Amino acid sequence: MSPAADPATVLSAAPERSAAAERAETLFTESFGYAPDGVWSAPGRVNIIGEHVDYQDGLCLPMAISHRCFAAAARTPTDRLRVRSAQSEVVLDIDARELAPGAVDGWPSYVAGVLWALRSYISGASTLGMDIMIDGQVPLGAGLSSSAALECATAEAIEALLSLGTGPLDRVRAAITAETEFAGASTGGLDQSASVLSREGHALFLDCRDLSTRPVPWDLAAQGLALLITDTRAEHSHVDGEYTARRADSERAAELLGVPTLRDAGGEDLEAQLARIDDEVVRRRTRHVLTEIRRVEEFDALLGAGTVREHVAGLGALLDASHDSLRDDYEVTVPALDAAVDAARAAGAHGARMTGGGFGGSTIALVEADQAQSVAGAIAQEFSARGFGAPEFFLALPSEGAGQDR
Repeated sequence: MSPAADPATVLSAAPERSAAAERAETLFTESFGYAPDGVWSAPGRVNIIGEHVDYQDGLCLPMAISHRCFAAAARTPTDRLRVRSAQSEVVLDIDARELAPGAVDGWPSYVAGVLWALRSYISGASTLGMDIMIDGQVPLGAGLSSSAALECATAEAIEALLSLGTGPLDRVRAAITAETEFAGASTGGLDQSASVLSREGHALFLDCRDLSTRPVPWDLAAQGLALLITDTRAEHSHVDGEYTARRADSERAAELLGVPTLRDAGGEDLEAQLARIDDEVVRRRTRHVLTEIRRVEEFDALLGAGTVREHVAGLGALLDASHDSLRDDYEVTVPALDAAVDAARAAGAHGARMTGGGFGGSTIALVEADQAQSVAGAIAQEFSARGFGAPEFFLALPSEGAGQDR
């Protein structure tokens, strides 16, 4: 095996949380010249199953990962919102009382948007000024929700600094509003829910209709299993309108079936429903959404019936079916995603699929813990043989949601 494909050289881990929080605190002090009031963080996520159904009131099963975004922050006796990042030279310095959609561009809009979204909870504050230093440890462009981690870490910091009295679900909704209405990006709420509400050692069963959640035991390490993430390094972007087009197709499908969302179409026979849609593309999009919601229900039922180990074959088959549907019916995969999934399956993974919005980003594979490196090596070799850039690998540990670190 060549050095480039040696799995020992490509498996990576998130920085230790306390050390990362200390780094964010130091960066704040160096940048602003005084110590922050605290450090808060929120994790990225992988979606185990339930893809492209959140905006149709579907069901999802995400989990938080150990890679987090850190926000060191402090109140100031002004109304200036000053935001900086260890990962960017772009800085924000704006009157917090003048925040409005369109007033902030780029990544700072995800921070400013959270303060704007929380405006209804702010009363009696003499000033709204604060300084925030962001240190994002969630891989960018990998489809692991670095933007949601940024929003949710910011929401935790703002809640603490301004003593707003918000609950976790309030902060989830504020993060969603920040992304959709202030930053102008599409999100169905899965990412923010996972980032705030997840529990260590668990996945999160999420009903996107009302954002209700419950923890689902998912302690793979205790059962000799692992979830291998492959960041394909393929460009992850929705700027070409593909994400918006898929969402529009699903909305058209709901209209044709005479239901508010496709979640409401689950009671009728699948083939009978599809026969009512003449447009072949919209019909395939519909089939993915309806069958993906069913796969989440089946996955959850298996986890409720015993351990992951006891049902690993069935769980893996559902992961495989999810990817195949995303590839064939929803058409959101790209060659690098398919190559990673195919190589993982051939190397012995119980199941594998793309995760996130697609069009680049990452895949996950449910593997035996002692085979994680060999599966990673097989994927790296396949990428090398096909002339793709080297991927990055790490193991996903189901982690705790957003909170204060220092």
